[in-house]
Amino acid sequence: MKSMYSDVVIAGGSVAGLICAREIASKNHSVIVLEEDYEIGTPEHCGGLVSIVGLEELGIIPFRKTFDHLIESAEIYAPNGNNFSINSKKQKVAEISRRELDKQIAFQAQKNGAVIKARTSFQEITKNGIRTSEGEIECKIFVDARGVSSLIHKDRTGILSSAQYEIYADWIKKGKVQVFLDQVKYPGFFAWVIPSDQGKGKVGVAGKGINVVDAIERFLETMGNYSTIRKIYAPIWIKGPIENFVEGNVVIVGDAAGQAKPTTAGGIYSSGMGGLYAGQAISKFLETKNESDLKEYQKKWTEKFGKEFEKQIFARKILERLDNDTINKLFDSITPEITKEISEKDDFDFHTGSIVKLLGIKGSLKTAQIIIGGEFKKLLG
Repeated sequence: MKSMYSDVVIAGGSVAGLICAREIASKNHSVIVLEEDYEIGTPEHCGGLVSIVGLEELGIIPFRKTFDHLIESAEIYAPNGNNFSINSKKQKVAEISRRELDKQIAFQAQKNGAVIKARTSFQEITKNGIRTSEGEIECKIFVDARGVSSLIHKDRTGILSSAQYEIYADWIKKGKVQVFLDQVKYPGFFAWVIPSDQGKGKVGVAGKGINVVDAIERFLETMGNYSTIRKIYAPIWIKGPIENFVEGNVVIVGDAAGQAKPTTAGGIYSSGMGGLYAGQAISKFLETKNESDLKEYQKKWTEKFGKEFEKQIFARKILERLDNDTINKLFDSITPEITKEISEKDDFDFHTGSIVKLLGIKGSLKTAQIIIGGEFKKLLG
């Protein structure tokens, strides 16, 4: 590839990078997206849950191929097997195929004029742009949308390893998500089952300092017979947003900016909005050359997600301090009223309120209050 020019180069062809490209191209600026993998949407290491409202705000009406089905309930399990169920119909949470979603956004970006190159990787920033595996590209703005891998050298403590298998198993029920809490097996996180249809879905585990291969194999043994059709191992980030989304002419979006939820590491909506705001800010900057226009991106994202993410980080700190015994006790205190109240809430993307209720904070449960004391006030604020 001879030396080329593009107003913007984006490394990473996932939701945030592609939405960013779509927005920039829609304002007639040239943009190239580099995806180091051989296919947009691969490897699919995301659970694939997002609210329909969130998708609409991202400017996506999912194609039939993208949209699998709506989640009707979530079953949460304590370490001792005790469980409760939340009806999630109100929240309109869709289970989507990430491979298809990413391709759908890539199509939107391409129709607007973006150029997408698979199997091309970013290597380094140069004086006038960047170097890729296929040569140099001059550009005014470089967007880092490379996901968690960009954060590994910044702060290892925010990273957990995870494993997710796509499996066929008759115990997977369409519309029913399952979450298993166990601080011994999955410290600081959980195991999950997300259906993509009757008898087929994604099963995953994550946790601090665990061997995820052993953990997922042991988890699957307890569930019953299954066949594995895909295995993905990927780091997840749970520490919330990084300090600066914009550094000179480098703009950081999505997982690379820590825009995934600190509680579940889910990030289609919050990372996608990062891409959207960044794309709008970059377009404006290219017209005005005014750096404050570029900074508008971080301001907008923080206005929308900052408070919720802070609360989620506190909720995470609380959950990390609970041992299995305490979790079992908490489950004993969850009443039908509490689960009904959570089921009535229709906001999947801003969910700290539900966690607060589950922890019995507003109720009479003293165990948690003794353990955590003053941090509650911040959660309730």
